[in-house]
Amino acid sequence: MAKSHYSTVLDHPAEAVWAVIRPFDHYAWAGVSGDVLIEGGKAGDQVGAVRRVSTEGGILRQALLAHSDAQRSFTYALCDPAPFPVRDYVATIRVAAVVDGNRAFVEWWATFDCAADEYDRWTRHFAHEGFAKWLAALREFMARRQP
Repeated sequence: MAKSHYSTVLDHPAEAVWAVIRPFDHYAWAGVSGDVLIEGGKAGDQVGAVRRVSTEGGILRQALLAHSDAQRSFTYALCDPAPFPVRDYVATIRVAAVVDGNRAFVEWWATFDCAADEYDRWTRHFAHEGFAKWLAALREFMARRQP
């Protein structure tokens, strides 16, 4: 089982960051361009909801497996067919309070299976071409929301 992980600290309260990323049907904060909708009429925080992201690159579907306001986190899985040659991809994003400075620690990780010779490629890809870029976009999104 492979694992990718990336984390950052944002100069915003954890509650404010969680309020932005909490809805599973809101992905603009990650810099994702395209249409995002929840299939089947479920709510954006309802476990079992399937997020459909349509971009120029194609369609990506993700199923919400867990959602916790108390832990400020949600977990989702890629639906088949996965757009990458990986299996059993499950990711979690979590926001924790940093008391010093009233900031937020945000971490995003995924576990998945892939071919042994592709392990380094995909762990790096998800960490640096995915999570790092999306969290940088979150930083910019939060900065634009400052009063």
